[in-house]
Formats: sequence, C-alpha cells, structure tokens
Amino acid sequence: MTSSTEVNKPSTIESVIKLLRWDKPSGRLILMIPALWAIFMAGEGQPPISLVIIVILGSLATSATGCVINDLWDRNIDDKVERTKKRPLASRELSVKVGIVVFFISLGCAAALAFFLNPLSFWLCVACVPVIVFYPLAKRVFPIPQLVLSIAWGFAVLISWSALTGNLTNNTWILWGATVLWTLGFDTVYAMSDKKDDLQVGINSSAIFFGDFVGDMVGLFFALTAGLFDYLGTINGFNFFFGVAWAIAVILWVGQYIELRQYNQELINYNGIFGQNVIIGFILLLGIIIGIR
Repeated sequence: MTSSTEVNKPSTIESVIKLLRWDKPSGRLILMIPALWAIFMAGEGQPPISLVIIVILGSLATSATGCVINDLWDRNIDDKVERTKKRPLASRELSVKVGIVVFFISLGCAAALAFFLNPLSFWLCVACVPVIVFYPLAKRVFPIPQLVLSIAWGFAVLISWSALTGNLTNNTWILWGATVLWTLGFDTVYAMSDKKDDLQVGINSSAIFFGDFVGDMVGLFFALTAGLFDYLGTINGFNFFFGVAWAIAVILWVGQYIELRQYNQELINYNGIFGQNVIIGFILLLGIIIGIR
C-alpha cells in the first residue's frame, strides 16, 4: 500500500525545477535586468538581437548555477530556516550527487554561451565564477555577505557591456555602481525576512549587521542608485521618457523605505518589496530603451 507521503512526493524533475528556482521567476528576472540595462545602454537602445538572446540565456544559466551551488553549501543550514527548509537539498528531496550534476550542467551551459563572446567578456565570465561559487561561504565569515552577492550581480553589467563594445567606459562603471547598490538594497530587504533564523543559526547578513538602522541603510542604497541613474541620464542626454521612468522608480523606492521604517517589522511585506524591485528594474529598462534615442 502506498503511503500519503510517497504519493505527495514531487518527481525528480519537479525537484530540479525547484532547485534551479524556475518556479520563482522573480529571482531569475532580477539578475537579467542589469544585464539588459547594460546591453541596451551600450547599444544605444538597439543592440543586436542575437546578443540580447545570448545575454538572456547567459543570465538564466548563471542564475541557475548560483542557486545550485548556494543550496549545496547551505543544505545543512537551510533546513533550520523557515523560508528555505523545503528546498530540495535541505529537505533531502534530491541527493547531493544530483545537485552536483545539475551544478556542472548549469555551469557548462553558461560556459558554452561565454565562448560566443569577445575575449574581454569571456575572461570577465571566468572572473565571476569564484565570486558565485564562494558567495555562500561569505555569510559564515563576512559581516555583509550581501555585498559579495551584489558584486556578483555587477558582473552582469560588465560582461554584457563589453560583449557589445569590447571595452569598459565610465558609463559602464557608473551603471555597475548603480547595480551593486540596488542589489545591496533589495537583498538586504530579503535578508530582513530571515533575520531571526540567521541569528539562531549563527550566520551573518546585512540585516543583522546594520541592526536598528537597516531600514535607513536600504533607503540610502536606493537613494544612491537613483542618484547614479540620474547622473547617467544627465551626462548622456536621455530624453523625457527616461525621466518619467526614473521618477516612477524613485516614488516606488520612497514607498518601500516608508514601509521598512514601520516599528512592527512583522507587518512588512518583504516578498512584495522584492517583487516590486523587479518591476522597477523593467521600468528603468524601458526608460533606457526609449529615453536613449
């Protein structure tokens, strides 16, 4: 007789999809966004479609690689955290061996796409691998591990920009700075939802490091992001439509800051703020595409 546990057990394919986080598209899109910012800004709103496709596929493969290595490192921590305890490796839906195989397949896909790029972009892809692989260890030894993730996110700008132009300019580094600060902001919000569990487990996060000032710090990160985008728009002569996109982003960030400043943090919709930043990212992307012409 089959038990109810066996009947409800997900298939291996379903578990692999969960491992890759393909069941949660927001997290995949939010890595893709800075890469698209860069490719459309470098291409003055009209980059080659073939390169855009490579960037999209590359961001998906890289995101998958990062998710799998994160869960391999953290499988004995995730099962103690409410938000992550049902992840396939933490819950033992998948074995470590399967996780390693999926990791190398994802990494292989990302590597294959890198061979379509120029030498600078290719070596930037190589340089980002150690950051992705060892990011999960940062939370054990570094007080602000979200900064390491933000630097990993920043590679999306450097790789995509150089893939089109073959070089890195002042605009590239300004956009890189905006991406790092934006990522540090929204990932600190993400860390806030895990703060109690992280304290019990004994791992670091920016939410813990900033303490009572965490809401103000997130607001500062978003304000600096807005400032860098405003500077990019000004020095490059972006038109009115970019200004509208920028203004909408700022209004939404101000709303998020106000919500994060609530006294009772249990009432804060952390997932909602994270999801809203995906929308903000695409609003700014649309502003770049239309505003750069």
